[in-house]
Amino acid sequence: QVQLVESGGGLVQPGGSLRLSCAASGSIFSINAMGWYRQAPGKQRELVAVISYGSGGGSSTNYADSVKGRFTISRDNAKNTVYLQMNSLKREDTAVYYCNADVVRRGPGGLRAYDYWGQGTQVTVSS
Repeated sequence: QVQLVESGGGLVQPGGSLRLSCAASGSIFSINAMGWYRQAPGKQRELVAVISYGSGGGSSTNYADSVKGRFTISRDNAKNTVYLQMNSLKREDTAVYYCNADVVRRGPGGLRAYDYWGQGTQVTVSS
């Protein structure tokens, strides 16, 4: 199995910053991508940012339009950890933030990709 453990959420004033972390552990052959989603009360879960692990150590990133220029996603391959640096936070960024990972595991049938979610961490932007 694979576990995703998130940390770094909390209460911050508008204009402030927070850094979220998500560490993946368990039976991992490789990771295709890791990302962050969020869900505000009464709204659907939405993509915030994703970082894809390309061949040769390269990667690509994608962001929701609402966070471009304010949020930065990065990774530490050695630790199987992804980070989300959130700057210039706005009240509308308030939500539960979930980590997601597309993980390749080796099983009886060979290599296969699985999708995993973290438990979520609350981010509240309020004065």
